[in-house]
Amino acid sequence: MNTPDASGWTIIVPVKPAAVGKSRLTDVGTDREALARAIAIDTITAAAAATRVARVIVVTDDAGVRTELRRARTVEVVPEGDTRGLDAAIALGAAAAGQGTPRAALLGDLPALRPADLDRALELAASVERGLVPDAEATGSTLVTARAGAVWVSAFGDDSAARHRLLGCTDLAVDRESTLRRDVDTAAQLSEAVALGVGPRTSAVLAAAAA
Repeated sequence: MNTPDASGWTIIVPVKPAAVGKSRLTDVGTDREALARAIAIDTITAAAAATRVARVIVVTDDAGVRTELRRARTVEVVPEGDTRGLDAAIALGAAAAGQGTPRAALLGDLPALRPADLDRALELAASVERGLVPDAEATGSTLVTARAGAVWVSAFGDDSAARHRLLGCTDLAVDRESTLRRDVDTAAQLSEAVALGVGPRTSAVLAAAAA
């Protein structure tokens, strides 16, 4: 029988530079770069506020994100550098976290994320070797976890939920309506996130565009 992890989780959030991130959000009537950065900051802030999270490692070369996070006590930034690809960036963060701590990769595009929803998923993840939270469409992945001692693996991208299951990830029984499942790549998905209640940075960018 597995013994649940008692220590705090390290959350790894990869963030593309805003200049190239969220390329499918060009038709939402606002500054795409500002929106991409706001979505990432809201996601990171929510993750850092979760009670089961001890540390957040953000892997990014975005100068704006680094500036925004410089005073965050439990957040540190790891430069992406020459690393290419989402999984490689996450692996950098996992290496910085160390294998002796429970780790989770969280996508940086969950602007409606509530800390309590992340806490619930991490509570469930503590009793499995590797865990998975599929996105709202049930094909992608928004969160992948590994207990302390487990070698880190991930396979994000199109249809990643199926690939993560092949890597030994167990689906975590989070609610279908959990804010942890509503990632944002398209205008329609952004509207769904807004209906759930997006964070203050995202809300401010959208409000400025509507003014």
